[in-house]
Amino acid sequence: MKTSRFISHLLAPIVAASALLTPLAAQADNWPSKPLRLIVPYPPGGAADAVGRIYAEALADSLKQPVVVENKPGAGTAIAAEHVASGPADGYTLNLVPTGQLTVLPHIVQNLKFDPFKSFAPVSLLAYTGVVIATNDAKVTARTLPELVQQAKADPGKFSYSSSGSGTIIHLAGEYFRLATGTDLLHVPFRGSAPAVTAVLGGEVDIAVDTLTILAPQIKAGKLRGLAIASSERSPLLPDVPTVAEAGYPGFEVTSWFGLNVAARTPAPIVERLNAEIAKAAASPVVKEKLAAQGLVPWPTTPAAFTEQIRSDHEKYGKVVRESGTKFD
Repeated sequence: MKTSRFISHLLAPIVAASALLTPLAAQADNWPSKPLRLIVPYPPGGAADAVGRIYAEALADSLKQPVVVENKPGAGTAIAAEHVASGPADGYTLNLVPTGQLTVLPHIVQNLKFDPFKSFAPVSLLAYTGVVIATNDAKVTARTLPELVQQAKADPGKFSYSSSGSGTIIHLAGEYFRLATGTDLLHVPFRGSAPAVTAVLGGEVDIAVDTLTILAPQIKAGKLRGLAIASSERSPLLPDVPTVAEAGYPGFEVTSWFGLNVAARTPAPIVERLNAEIAKAAASPVVKEKLAAQGLVPWPTTPAAFTEQIRSDHEKYGKVVRESGTKFD
């Protein structure tokens, strides 16, 4: 009897663990059995929203379940991230991750309700695009980036730049540019790209810093002047706009990428299935064409590669935050 009780005592934790794992296994086997939600941390109209809707449509087709896009802007994308991190780890709530959410925001906001490395299970990168610097000719007389820098240095604090929100990669790109050029620029944050660009078009703000997705149409239409793109090469969408390096500031590169993650502790089979479906979607000619029309390039990766990208950019942009004194406005 003593031996029997001793064995039962040893097996109890194993039995308990098995009881916990069984529902997760069943959950993974049946996934997806209901509609999914894709949380986008910006209002409609920006690059993140475009990426989210393109992939949501492709995933819905392949998973045979609706993928509903929900826009939850605010707090520099923290509201959306916190919503996913605190939700059930069942693979039904997906988080559209913009660059700054996990690599910039943690450096400038205290007491976030999520940890960039512990609160989520990375699934895959989705796409990337360049960051463009543009101006309104009616407000700014500079016709090149060097001219803008010269004018800004001659009149410190005069020029302002818009961003899609504090803590975003667009905000950091502006601060990175300010640091690289030694200029004194005023940051004016907005709740998304659409109102930020509208403010520049209306002459309320001098400089637009945003993604190629947002600024290319305005530049092509002649409503804004493209001064430079912060990438290693020019974009086919704006072949006449030089890179920042060509404009005289080598080494200044900012890539705005978008990824997908889910809450931590989501069963590995679900993460693996999502990763495979994203890879399939990214290889689709239809998805490639839709992304290209928005100035986006597909970028499917493994969960491990996405994790490494987050860690690398977290370190890179953390240094920029410290050196520039970037704050959450």
